[in-house]
Amino acid sequence: MGLFSVIPTPYRILFMALFAAFLVGAGWMKGAAHVQDKWDAETVNQSLTASRIEKAQAEATVKVVTKFVDRVRVVKETGATLTREIVRYVPSDSCDLPPGWRVLHDAAASGEPADAARNPDATAVPAQAAAATVIDNYSACRANAEQLAAIQNWVTETTKPTGSAGAVND
Repeated sequence: MGLFSVIPTPYRILFMALFAAFLVGAGWMKGAAHVQDKWDAETVNQSLTASRIEKAQAEATVKVVTKFVDRVRVVKETGATLTREIVRYVPSDSCDLPPGWRVLHDAAASGEPADAARNPDATAVPAQAAAATVIDNYSACRANAEQLAAIQNWVTETTKPTGSAGAVND
């Protein structure tokens, strides 16, 4: 039987067990290295995808903020122009608005029901002051609307789905 038959049986069994353990260990290490390589590659891929998304979000933020700032500037300029025009459209000798107008206006601004008990204490409102207040309120409302539109635009821009290569769509 050759050289292998000269070795006593317990040593042959020990040799076969050690050889089998070596093969299992080598296979285990090879498999672990393969899994680790796949893990590392996926981690790098995810990091690159995250970087692309962050870059796209930063670009969208700059674009949306620039547009928002321009729109709010226009709203404020329009409000200031309208305020300067009050003397042209609402003469100073116009009759004052009744005290109830102030009570209702303040209630509408605060979102609370009008308090009839406040009516006798309220003062009449000069027409020009009322016009200035309305212009200021509408300008603030338009600025808020522009801000909301900018936030919605930012959310839309930054949540666009990624393509198959992981790049954010433009």
